[in-house]
Amino acid sequence: MPAVDLFTPSDPAFVAHPYDAYAALRQGPAVVHHEPTDTWLVSRHADVDALLRDRRLGRSYLHVATHADMGRPDEPPEQAPFWRVIRAGMLDVEPPDHTRLRRLVSRAFTPRTVERLRGTVERVTDRLVDDALQQGEFDLLATVAEPLPVTVIAEMLGVPEADRHLLRPWSADICGMYELDPSEQAARTAVRACEEFGAYLVALSRERRERPQDDLISALTEVVDDGDALTEDELVGTCVLLLNAGHEATVGVTGNGWWSLFRHPDQLARLRADPALLPTAVEELMRWDTPLQMFERWVLEDLEIGGVPVPRGAELGLLFGSANRDPDVFADPAALDVGRDPNPHLSFGAGVHFCLGAALARLELQTSFGTVLRRMPQLELVQEPTWRPGYVIRGLEELRVRV
Repeated sequence: MPAVDLFTPSDPAFVAHPYDAYAALRQGPAVVHHEPTDTWLVSRHADVDALLRDRRLGRSYLHVATHADMGRPDEPPEQAPFWRVIRAGMLDVEPPDHTRLRRLVSRAFTPRTVERLRGTVERVTDRLVDDALQQGEFDLLATVAEPLPVTVIAEMLGVPEADRHLLRPWSADICGMYELDPSEQAARTAVRACEEFGAYLVALSRERRERPQDDLISALTEVVDDGDALTEDELVGTCVLLLNAGHEATVGVTGNGWWSLFRHPDQLARLRADPALLPTAVEELMRWDTPLQMFERWVLEDLEIGGVPVPRGAELGLLFGSANRDPDVFADPAALDVGRDPNPHLSFGAGVHFCLGAALARLELQTSFGTVLRRMPQLELVQEPTWRPGYVIRGLEELRVRV
C-alpha cells in the first residue's frame, strides 16, 4: 500500500495513532498529494520548518488572488459571518496586514503582561485542584485542563465572570471549522458561534472604550502606533483568536500529556522525583503527542519541494505530528524523554505565524502539571481514554483519574 493511503484522518484508529503512517510518509517523497482531501502532505521536520518561513506560501491567498484565480470555488455565502471574524485576526492574514496586526497586538500582549498573570494562573490552578481533590475521582480534562486556560484568557481579556461559561462552547464550535472537510453541520455551528461571540465582543469592546478597565480588551481599544489603531473587526478577530488558540492547544497538551505520562510510568516517576525537569517535560509532551497535528498553508506560486513540483493554488498540510517525530532531528523520537534537551519541536509553529501566546501557554502548562504533580502525588488512571473524532486539533474525549 502506498504510504499516502495510510493517511486516513476520518478513521478513529488513525486519529488514535497516526505515527506509523507518518514514519512511512517520511520514507517517501518530500511532499505527496492526498487525493481524498486534495491536500499535499509534508512530513519531514526540515521541510515543515522551512515552509513555515517561506513567503511563497500563505495562510490565506486572498491578499494576492481571488478564489477563481486560485482555481477554488467561492465560499458559501452563509459562511460569510465566520470568515469575517476569522480573517480579521492575524492568523489567517499575511503581510503586510499580518505585520501591522501583530505589531499592534504585541504592544498590549507583552512579556510583562504574561508575567503579571502568573499569580492568576497559580490561584486558578490551586482552586481547580482543590475541587478535584474533593471529588476523589474525576475527569482531568473537564475539572482542570479546560477551566484553567478559559478562566485565564477570560480574566486577561476582561470577560465578566457571569459570562465565562459561554466561552468554551464558542471556542469548540469555531474550531470545528479547522478540520479537514468539515461537515455542513460543523460549518453551520461555527458560523453561529462566530456570530454570537462576535456580537458579544463588539458590545464589550464598546463598553470598554467608554469605561476602560485594567484588561486586554481595554488595552486593545486604546493601542495606537503612529496613528494606527485596531478596527472593531480586528479587535474582535484578535480576541476570538486568543481564546481559540489559548484554549484548545493548552487543553490538548494537558490531556494528551497526562495520557502520555500514564503510558510511560518510568517518565512519570522521574518527573515526580525531580520537579526541576518540568520545563523540559512540558516541551517534550508538546513534541511527543502535539494536539495540533497539521497546519495548512496555500501555495501562492508554483514551486518545488524536495524536487517535487507543487502548483499554485495547492493546499499544503504541514504535519507537525510527523515533524516532531523525525529521527533526522530527534534521537529515538518514539521515546518519551522528559529531560530531552535540546528539543526543537514545531508545536508552536515558526516564522511570522509563530504562536504569540507561547509564553502564556508555557506558564499555564508548567503551573498545571507542577501543581497536579505536587498536590496529587498518587494520581492514577481509572480507564483508558478515547479520542475525539477531530484530527487537525487532536485530543481526548475525557481522562478519568483518581487521587
